[in-house]
Amino acid sequence: QVQVVESGGGLVQAGGSLRLSCAASGIFFSRYDVGWYRQAPGKQRELVGAILGGGIPNYGDSVKGRFTISRDNVKNTVFLQMNSLKPEDTAVYYCHLRYISYQYWGQGTQVTVSS
Repeated sequence: QVQVVESGGGLVQAGGSLRLSCAASGIFFSRYDVGWYRQAPGKQRELVGAILGGGIPNYGDSVKGRFTISRDNVKNTVFLQMNSLKPEDTAVYYCHLRYISYQYWGQGTQVTVSS
């Protein structure tokens, strides 16, 4: 059975930091590309960034220079380090795993940045 679980969300003041984790089980994790998405109330889900199975990350323009994605294929976990957080980063953050036709979503974790 495949499980994908995000954790690490919470309430933080503007300028602060959080580190989100996305832990997966039941899959050959290192084969999967992993994306971090977020969805704010009333807005469409957007791609924050992604990391390929080989470990190469890429980022959306709104988070470049502030967010860093990394992965630990031994622990089957991907991390999203978020620094210099802004109120507009407030959203539910989801991770998405994809390998050819196989796709899995986590349940999401809430991040709230106060001004």
